[in-house]
Amino acid sequence: MPQDLYGRNDMAGEPQDDCLFCKIVAGQIPATIVRETDTTLAFRDINPQAPTHVLVIPKAHYETAAALAAAEPQLAADVLGATQAVAEDEKLESYRTVFNTGSGAGQTVWHAHAHVIGGRGLHWPPG
Repeated sequence: MPQDLYGRNDMAGEPQDDCLFCKIVAGQIPATIVRETDTTLAFRDINPQAPTHVLVIPKAHYETAAALAAAEPQLAADVLGATQAVAEDEKLESYRTVFNTGSGAGQTVWHAHAHVIGGRGLHWPPG
């Protein structure tokens, strides 16, 4: 079975029974969806870190942004394009797009996702 950069199994885009975000894509868990395309889903974060905090995910399961980019660069581009569309829909003049890759970077759900964060001043460095 293929493994990602962190040695975890990654089922090459197949839905995972134990994945929270796969369950949201399947409609098994409710979410406040703000945008959907054939390949992506965007929904509000349940623990927002700013007035606007939306998660953008590929509908296909990849554990990390690195695994997604390596396996399906066009799908990774779709996710990034959806982040821009969400920012436009939310009327954000400034925003941050964040991919946490790996537990040391704060990834807690093992399904690649981008955070679109805005609506307040964001300082650098983060965290």
